[in-house]
Amino acid sequence: MEYLDFELPIKELQEQLDKACKIGEESNVDVTNTCKQIEKKLVETKKEIYKNLTPWQRVQLSRHPDRPYTMDYIRAICGDSFLELHGDRNFKDDKAMVGGLGKILDQSYMIIGQQKGYNTKTRQFRNFGMANPEGYRKALRLMKSAEKFGIPVVTLIDTPGAYPGLEAEERGQGEAIARNIIEMTRLEVPIIVVIIGEGASGGALGIGVGDQVLMLENTWYSVISPESCSSILWRSWEFKEQAAEALKLTADDMKKLKLIDQIVKEPLGGAHSDRENTYISVAKAIDKAYNELKNLSPSDLVEKRMKKYSEMGEFKS
Repeated sequence: MEYLDFELPIKELQEQLDKACKIGEESNVDVTNTCKQIEKKLVETKKEIYKNLTPWQRVQLSRHPDRPYTMDYIRAICGDSFLELHGDRNFKDDKAMVGGLGKILDQSYMIIGQQKGYNTKTRQFRNFGMANPEGYRKALRLMKSAEKFGIPVVTLIDTPGAYPGLEAEERGQGEAIARNIIEMTRLEVPIIVVIIGEGASGGALGIGVGDQVLMLENTWYSVISPESCSSILWRSWEFKEQAAEALKLTADDMKKLKLIDQIVKEPLGGAHSDRENTYISVAKAIDKAYNELKNLSPSDLVEKRMKKYSEMGEFKS
């Protein structure tokens, strides 16, 4: 497992624990008490570190290389029931945006999300989770299909932003995202949004309008990344920690500002430290959110969703 800078005390204790256990296995020395003491210290250190995380440290956790991505959640929660669907029926199939039909706790959903890569080859294949216009148009096509058949929609957000390349702009990146936003506000089926990693800029908003918006504990949601914000305001990336603080991008900040509806707790150490329990927590949160929405009529869903977003922010006449 890889460790971030602020996790180095945990790494040292884990190495001590592994070494003590190995000595006990390879010799007749009883190291039970020593191992128990180190384990206790390890748990205490984890609790101390993770209960006092700064916004920048949460950004780092959201990008942890071992953190589960969209397809990891889909495979774990849906199993063999997931059927991936491809293409926008206009240009091509965007590999950074995945989607298809799957079951979560016996309920069928149209599941859509950004997918990052695990190594250099797959990161290039998935374009680092940055979708092109065809990705957002594919997502909209799948959402409209779900609406046609009365299937609720789940979106999983994990992107550093929409792809900013020239070819994406030529094919209408801004229009594709704007179209998704307006179409999602009036989609006549329940929409549940889960931010599982990075939620950056219009890339996140393009699939981010929902009746229930959930955030995992160590994720972030903002109009701009801390590094980009720092480079604009201070002409340097060195102030990214101050930028993260000022942006109010953590799950706690989003909940206080009433921009999201629920925070999904992660296991101690982050989602990557205990994937199975993370998958279970996300599946239960989606099921709970759907049960709160399933009895609403299509017109009530749209009206409530419109009202929710129109009330965001503060206005002065």
